Amino acid sequence: MLGFVARRLVYLVPVLVAVSLLTFLIASLLPGDLAYVILGDQATPEKVAALRHDMGLDQPIWWRYLSWLGQVLQGDFGRSFRTGQTVLEAVAERLPVSIELMLLAELAALAIGIPLAIACAVRSGGAFDRIMTGTAFSMLSVPAFLSAILLIYLFAVELRWLPATGYVPLAEDPIGNLRCFVLPALTLALGEWPVLMRVLRSDMIATLQEDYIAMARAKGLKPSRILLVHALKPSSLTLVTVTGINIGRLIGGTVIVESIFALPGIGRLLLGAIFTRDLVILQGTVLFVALGYVLINFIVDLLYAVLDPRIRHGHA
Repeated sequence: MLGFVARRLVYLVPVLVAVSLLTFLIASLLPGDLAYVILGDQATPEKVAALRHDMGLDQPIWWRYLSWLGQVLQGDFGRSFRTGQTVLEAVAERLPVSIELMLLAELAALAIGIPLAIACAVRSGGAFDRIMTGTAFSMLSVPAFLSAILLIYLFAVELRWLPATGYVPLAEDPIGNLRCFVLPALTLALGEWPVLMRVLRSDMIATLQEDYIAMARAKGLKPSRILLVHALKPSSLTLVTVTGINIGRLIGGTVIVESIFALPGIGRLLLGAIFTRDLVILQGTVLFVALGYVLINFIVDLLYAVLDPRIRHGHA
């Protein structure tokens, strides 16, 4: 197992280098001059030239990348020229909000998708299976902003059960914190569970046709044990992959939902950095999101080895 982990860590090195390079290029190749943005109305040719020299913007792009990478490796991701806040402070302040939203949304999606997938696999081709498959197709076509508007109208405007917008810190009021996350998490979960359900359903249908499942039935094992122990675990590899991809995407991909529900997360930080052209915050935040995505995929690789011993021994 240690050898498997070591190999995966070695594979991460070129991936992380490529991620850092792409992150730097995304911010550096955007149109406009950062010096003009910082100086604003006070921009003169002399001041722009001096600021470009101080910030190293007059250097070749490869040299700027190496300098920026060296600072990143030392823990210096830069500082916002508008607020004076460092990237680490800005991300640390907003990351817990995005992580809580991401986890609640994914847990809700799994809580909906897994039972439905098992029920559809057991009744493959039946009326329930056809209805849920059609429903999943329908839900995939509904955009997140429309789901958010409908949920706000139903639960916040009509029923008045939940708040429509706002954020309550967990340390101040745990119940209030959970209530303000219900609608955003449900909005994301409504777009996630159809994918999880369809993936697990397909894999479980194939697994239930295996010989060892027939042998387990012949031994007289309970149907619930066969489904949850013998069929669910080997059918979960693709589910783990999709779940990992979804979690990595949701780290920074909740811009619309966080904006609709006024949640101070990473998505709104990215959106604000784009509108204000704060390229330092934009560049650092994108790098953090990319690193989180890579880390989630690394954890998924480790889960593969736990679910299927053949993988960690190289015989899969």
